[in-house]
Amino acid sequence: MSNLLSYRNYNGTVEYSKEDKCLFGKVVGIKSLLSYEGASVKELEEDFINVIDGYLADCKERNTEPEKPYKGTFNIRINPELHRNIAVYAIEHGKSLNAVVEEAIGNMFR
Repeated sequence: MSNLLSYRNYNGTVEYSKEDKCLFGKVVGIKSLLSYEGASVKELEEDFINVIDGYLADCKERNTEPEKPYKGTFNIRINPELHRNIAVYAIEHGKSLNAVVEEAIGNMFR
């Protein structure tokens, strides 16, 4: 079960503030800070959608490209021995390092 909201390929967190007695969250996967809140799950979801729609409308008005969450590239740091093992595996199988890593990660979600 996921505690993420999703709308138009954007995802957002769901958190609870005991002090303020409200739900809140922020859009993840982009650099811009887009946050939302609500007193109920329904209000939280509505504010999340409004924030995304508002962000996209603002980008259009300013004639700027909205940030795309999860562009498909990321950097990782791994143990040098594991790096070498993956690189050797890729060479032996005629694949790129990226292809091997993508395949390995993809297998996690099958």
